[in-house]
Amino acid sequence: MKLDDIKKLHQKKYRTEFGHFLVEGEHLVLELEKAALNNPALKNCDLYVTESFKDFPSVFKKHLVSEKHMAQLSDTKSPQGIIAVAPLVTANNAASTNEKIIYLYEVQDPGNLGTILRSLAWFGNFRCLLSPGSVDPYNPKVVRSSMGAIFHVPMELDVPLESIRTRFKSIAILDMQGLPLSDATFKKADCYLFGNEARGVPREYLQTMNVQPFTIRGSGAIESLNLASAVNICVYELERS
Repeated sequence: MKLDDIKKLHQKKYRTEFGHFLVEGEHLVLELEKAALNNPALKNCDLYVTESFKDFPSVFKKHLVSEKHMAQLSDTKSPQGIIAVAPLVTANNAASTNEKIIYLYEVQDPGNLGTILRSLAWFGNFRCLLSPGSVDPYNPKVVRSSMGAIFHVPMELDVPLESIRTRFKSIAILDMQGLPLSDATFKKADCYLFGNEARGVPREYLQTMNVQPFTIRGSGAIESLNLASAVNICVYELERS
């Protein structure tokens, strides 16, 4: 890929057109290489480095570029000097029986999505479904905040909300008037649905679905939890024996 095309990968429309995204920084590149060991689709990456990383050992094809070109490729104010161009990879297989499904409806904040992916990767056996209108998971801010977790969590993009009512028999949601997470039925749901940071999930959709509300008990001192915090608490509860 030409350098001029790589610069365009900062924009979603070009990531979609070229089928690639940017992975910047030594830590993220190392996580990408680790994931490539088990995912053949990730092995065909190109690595662009400055002089300071010319001896960096890598399984990817390496290209030496100037500091000036690196600054143009980078999405950060202080480029680290190492960027990989990786193919977009989404889950193309059906969920396994032991995978738990997290569905995010129109999540907007890159930091929230990155943090959620980190938790899902930490515990493992989670699949993330994103609705249309959600932040692009290959946005550089999401990739950075995920700390490489994006390479380890199966994702399905642009999954319509209405499709999950036929795909899953039982759906768990969070609501102020629900059963506690400690209730035995919480772990038996087929899908865990979380709404937009500000608007939640449209009520008209919920009325047509087989949903069971659950509540994260709190002191009542504040109105709500941050989306990523709520998902993380639920994920922990699902994994707690």
